[in-house]
Amino acid sequence: MRAVVQHRLGGGEVLAVETLPRPVPLPTEVLVRVHAAGVNPVDWKTRQGHGMAGVLGEPPFVLGWDVAGVVEEVGFGVTTLAVGDRVFGMPWFPRAAGGYAEYVTAPARQFTHSPTSLSDAQAAAVPLAALTAWQILVDTLHVQPGQRVLITAAAGGVGHFAVQFARHLGAHVVATASTANHEWLRELGANEVVDYHEAGYESLIEDVDSVVDLVGGGEDLRLVATLREGGSIVAVPGGVSEALAAAVETIGGRASAFLVEPDGAALARIAELIDAGDVRVEVARTFPLEQAAAAHALGETNRTRGKIVLAVGS
Repeated sequence: MRAVVQHRLGGGEVLAVETLPRPVPLPTEVLVRVHAAGVNPVDWKTRQGHGMAGVLGEPPFVLGWDVAGVVEEVGFGVTTLAVGDRVFGMPWFPRAAGGYAEYVTAPARQFTHSPTSLSDAQAAAVPLAALTAWQILVDTLHVQPGQRVLITAAAGGVGHFAVQFARHLGAHVVATASTANHEWLRELGANEVVDYHEAGYESLIEDVDSVVDLVGGGEDLRLVATLREGGSIVAVPGGVSEALAAAVETIGGRASAFLVEPDGAALARIAELIDAGDVRVEVARTFPLEQAAAAHALGETNRTRGKIVLAVGS
């Protein structure tokens, strides 16, 4: 099978298409022929030696965790999926899944049926970003109707799902984004949109119950001022620093680090919302597998709306 392999850490030039043996599913696993693979910030961070590089170990390895395709073979004991099923998932994260390849194997319950309303490219844009947003809002923050939720970097992959899920949960959604994305985010369900380029933009936001910070780099410290007494913040990119923990403690709140986990059941619920028309999926651009480096370069600009996807096969 074709796969994008890297033999050393570094820039996009380390990514190269090579031929690898096709994997064989173990009991409870499925073999999925990958039609499309999502590209996420954790991919290029790992490529550079950050992100999940410490989990994957020394190269060579194959990046990628978002996949959409068709079940080609099932291992002993699999009852939830069958050969020929269209599926999508985020297998194995944060361990290596090898999503930038024509085939992957993983436990069947880490996949679910793809939304019927989406193409494979659109489906591949969903799992990691949507599960991140869902697990933060539903499982970590337990967002309730009427609560005020602030989402930073709201036009990105995780952000645009977080806006829609928070709206679905009945929250009053405050989003930060560049002005070019304000109207689009309002269409997705944001009640207020603030330009993060504006000096002191956090002073325009107040009394929020929860903050979903998708920026990091110290930005989370500025956002503590937007929280009500007892409010919560989830710091996604860099985790919770000592300074952030201390700042949130002064208002009797809670600061949480977060890392997404495979969750086929939650992904099935997300698929239902997509097929019902309650959640939209935004694909910024699709690249062929051979242009994985170009896909990373575009993502590293931090200027894309929604997700980047690799077209793998059909």
